[in-house]
Amino acid sequence: MSGTRYNPEKAAVRRNNEFLGDMAAWDRANGEDNSEQMERLRRNLKKVRRAELTPRQAEMVHLYYDLGMTMPQIAAQLGVTKSSVSRTLARGRKRLKRYLQYSF
Repeated sequence: MSGTRYNPEKAAVRRNNEFLGDMAAWDRANGEDNSEQMERLRRNLKKVRRAELTPRQAEMVHLYYDLGMTMPQIAAQLGVTKSSVSRTLARGRKRLKRYLQYSF
């Protein structure tokens, strides 16, 4: 390691005479309007969840993403191992990605 450490106070100083701040806020204020693409993605996500996920994958995706449950909570509720929940969610995400990657 070079011995240089990240200093958050220095990082927020100046660059090109501008204060560095929250890049996400700046991006929202100055970025392109992507509301049309986001709406299309949301529509397609609903369709893909209904049509392409197995019932078990759909249930676990709902519990994890929509209800905010943790993997151990889902495992306890469904009577399966945490590893089974993790694998099922991974397969569900893979399926969703495969069908949604062309949504834009």
